[in-house]
Amino acid sequence: MSTEPPPFGSGPSPDDDPFKKQQPPPQQGGGSPYDPPPQEPPHGNRPPDGSQPPPYGGGPYGGGGPYGGDPYGGGQHPNDPLVGMPPLADSGKRVLARIIDMILVGIVVGLLAWAFRVSQYTVDSGDFEFGKSLAQEALAAILYIAYDTYFTVKSGQTLGKRLMRLRVANLDDGSTPSTQTALTRAAVLWIPFAFCCACIWTAIAGGWSFFDKPYKQGLHDKAAKTVVVSTG
Repeated sequence: MSTEPPPFGSGPSPDDDPFKKQQPPPQQGGGSPYDPPPQEPPHGNRPPDGSQPPPYGGGPYGGGGPYGGDPYGGGQHPNDPLVGMPPLADSGKRVLARIIDMILVGIVVGLLAWAFRVSQYTVDSGDFEFGKSLAQEALAAILYIAYDTYFTVKSGQTLGKRLMRLRVANLDDGSTPSTQTALTRAAVLWIPFAFCCACIWTAIAGGWSFFDKPYKQGLHDKAAKTVVVSTG
């Protein structure tokens, strides 16, 4: 077995990812119409009202997994990908986390733009210089994408999400996104932000989660097939 460390920025392996949701055991018989009917439990193990006990114990919150992540309640949709995952994050907390990230990276962008003299305005002239504006926008796009991708691959949490106790997860299994997934998510969010319509695009892409059903995804989540969940 190789003892070499994993590549930089590769994140936890899928098998070792502590956030990956635990799949419930398969139902007896696999659901085929030709399977024999399930055996009834002993009379002493039935609920007082005579009904059948819920599969997998029902979870503490009524869902099909340890977190009860079924958005429809009661585990009635066993094929829903959120079963076994933590609850979806509050959209308001997502906005606060994004504002924190924008401020942190924006400070770095401003300092570097000033240091390399690529700020949008000059003190020598009141004229707007397109070349310097484009350089600052490119710098902003690179830093925002690098920041978001690095921390999402590392733990699913940017600094803003960590403060707000949120985490990005793959929709299909709850694991930490790969580099490709995180890069796709960051590019969809930050390239339009940096080059054309910062406030409008941020409001549309991020605000989409307020209305999206049932996974509360922003447009960048839809592109990357991710969700944002609560960690506490």
